[in-house]
Amino acid sequence: MIDMAFLITAFTTLFVVIDPPGQAPIFMALTQDMDARTRRGIAIRACLTAAGILAMFAAFGEAVLGFVGISMPAFRVAGGVLLFLTAMDMLFERRTKRREDRAEEEDHTDPSVFPLGIPLIAGPGSIATMILLAGQHPGVQGLTMVIGVMLAVMAVVLALYLVSGPLARLLGKTGLNVVTRLLGMLLAALSVQFILSGLRDFGFAA
Repeated sequence: MIDMAFLITAFTTLFVVIDPPGQAPIFMALTQDMDARTRRGIAIRACLTAAGILAMFAAFGEAVLGFVGISMPAFRVAGGVLLFLTAMDMLFERRTKRREDRAEEEDHTDPSVFPLGIPLIAGPGSIATMILLAGQHPGVQGLTMVIGVMLAVMAVVLALYLVSGPLARLLGKTGLNVVTRLLGMLLAALSVQFILSGLRDFGFAA
């Protein structure tokens, strides 16, 4: 049976962590001197690269944690803390500034794999989120749901990449700041939920 509540929570969490609206202006800046066909190819390669990496961590991330002796409750707490720090960065604009600085420092003519695919889309926060979500629903069905949600978010990222120019002009700097802060507040609440779930598994929370 499909757990709709889990699907909605998973989509919201991954959407907020990856932050597609915040990715669009960075993609536009990295590809501003390229023609439409080249930009489309870069957008597709970036999303495919990130999707492959995130799917791999969803499938094998928990096994890797077990190999190095890290339990899922411990990883939930650590992942929740990481997501909370990401939320603070979003609320105080530090995350956007770091992304822009990273994009400016990259000299490659094709930014699809780096820095777009890694680490702007498939970064520490999104990788940790995939492992956490897959750990909540072990088994093939849970893995399928998590990967399906991730692919849905990737489709949103790709769509926003392809319309990044008009979108950035429509929202403007103020609009993007408002969206980023709203997503940051939502991520902060979700990260606390991950921490509480981990503590509950340890017996420290009701």
